[in-house]
Amino acid sequence: MSARRLRLRDARALLLLLPSLVSACTVGPDYHAAHPVLPDRFAGAKPGALPDEGMRWWTAFGDQTLDDLVRTALADAPTIAQANARVAQARALAGATGAELLPQVDADGAYTRNLGSQNVPTGVRPGGLGRGVHSNIFQAGFDASWEIDVFGGVRRQIEGAQGHYQAAIEDRRDATLTLIAEIARAYWDLRGAQETLAIARANANAQADTAHLAAVRLSAGLSPVLDPLRADAQTADVRADIPVALAAIRGDVARIAALTGHPPETLIDRLEVAGPLPQAMRDPPPGLPSDLLRRRPDIRAAERRMQEANARIGVATSDYYPHFYLTGVAGIQSLNADRFFTGGSLYYQAGPTVRWLIFDAGRTRFRIEGERARTDEAYAAYRQVVLNALRDVETAMSAYARAQDRSNMLETETRSEQHALDVAQRLYRVGATDYLTVLDAQRTLYRAQTLKAQSDRDCAVDLVAFYKALGGGWQDVPAIGEPNFARSR
Repeated sequence: MSARRLRLRDARALLLLLPSLVSACTVGPDYHAAHPVLPDRFAGAKPGALPDEGMRWWTAFGDQTLDDLVRTALADAPTIAQANARVAQARALAGATGAELLPQVDADGAYTRNLGSQNVPTGVRPGGLGRGVHSNIFQAGFDASWEIDVFGGVRRQIEGAQGHYQAAIEDRRDATLTLIAEIARAYWDLRGAQETLAIARANANAQADTAHLAAVRLSAGLSPVLDPLRADAQTADVRADIPVALAAIRGDVARIAALTGHPPETLIDRLEVAGPLPQAMRDPPPGLPSDLLRRRPDIRAAERRMQEANARIGVATSDYYPHFYLTGVAGIQSLNADRFFTGGSLYYQAGPTVRWLIFDAGRTRFRIEGERARTDEAYAAYRQVVLNALRDVETAMSAYARAQDRSNMLETETRSEQHALDVAQRLYRVGATDYLTVLDAQRTLYRAQTLKAQSDRDCAVDLVAFYKALGGGWQDVPAIGEPNFARSR
């Protein structure tokens, strides 16, 4: 049989052997999704399905300003830009890892001018073609290497990189959910401060009117001199709360601006115009605890990190097994430029290579143990995130329900105090009671109105915390394209 036929036969045999080698096996444990033990229902929860996880829950308040702030933040907020950058980094690393399954080819070219030393034998480097001989060498070529992933070490690297990339996506979703909740909370604080300011101004004006009435009655000899003094003191006390409310409003505007990625000056004119505290048009049912596994991005991120850690066990385990490579070099080389591109200048070298670690003093075993411990840590972190999610829902649901109860009670108190003040003022005008009764009724009403405004704000903030605990709404973040893993499949 001719040498050419032998070479062709060997090449065909190698090509037939490659698929079986590449798909031989994948070492290390396969990943299986965790199934945490969850309660059947939340304590005291009413039955009902959760709203769609892509629902823009903040639109349930029917406030166009809030909708615009959220939309602006999703486009311009630095926190979203940072999260996007981390996703892009993970995507690039995952793509680079996937390329490890493909051959690597390099090209090179060189020209050298040589002179052999007359004082050393031919062959001693750098040397040349002979003692005192000038020569040229023209060379160009390619070299290639390809690791045949027989035992799946590279595939496990790709699996881990995919888990890391998907965890980065979930982290971005969690950052989105947190940002939206923080904007809503700051917006409620702003509207609550504006309502407190309006209450303080209204009470200051009302008490100023009462002080004027006390002064008129004093001039007519119908009231003691202390009544106008007490009225002026009470009016000044209420007015002292106005600068505090104004400072809170400016601080809330600055906080909202920072969250949306803009300087405060761009929002002051719009947000310092007083507006009502938005009221939710509907309350969300909590759904089932198992819904949180798919809705909460922090749970999804922790689950992806378990997959990443599990894959690294396989990467470390692959070092117990041999690594196979195909390497090759081809090019043209000549001493004369006019013969450089002729067939006689061709050279090549190709063949398989195997590398097998025989002794490493237990390093591989320790690496595997370390990766197993890291996987156990990731699983414990996952369980903690799930427990935190259950806690968040139970806490937010209870806080919101109690806040509603308190708001209703304060509403009843405010109506009663307003009625008491009306009666006291009528009696004072006709001289049937003293000014201390009116003064006490005004103080009590102002306190009740202020507490009611704070309670309404707290109720709205607790509802935001409830929505955040349930997850959802993060689908509105601008998406980054998926990496191309087609080559690694």
